[in-house]
Amino acid sequence: MHVRKGDLVEMISGNEKGKRGKVLRVDRKRNRVKVEGMRVVTRHQKAVGGKPGGIQKKEAFFPASKVLPVDPETDKPTRVQYRIIDGKKVRVAQKSGAILQPAS
Repeated sequence: MHVRKGDLVEMISGNEKGKRGKVLRVDRKRNRVKVEGMRVVTRHQKAVGGKPGGIQKKEAFFPASKVLPVDPETDKPTRVQYRIIDGKKVRVAQKSGAILQPAS
């Protein structure tokens, strides 16, 4: 998959096109991602145990094809290439050739 947890990504289609956020979770099986501040949905939570109920807002999963990682050099969304550098497979920005490291 072209994105990893911690990556800074930009939405390339949909209502939130142009928005940026950090990847919170990646579901490789369903090819979906959850990004901070994007696709916020409202959930009604019933009080269970000692936890109070109420209305909560949280991010929902959406297709990973709708986001692209941001190139650290050009600060624009870019496609991802994979290269072998020093015996390790790394993700590289297609536009500038910069190595993509997840933000910690």
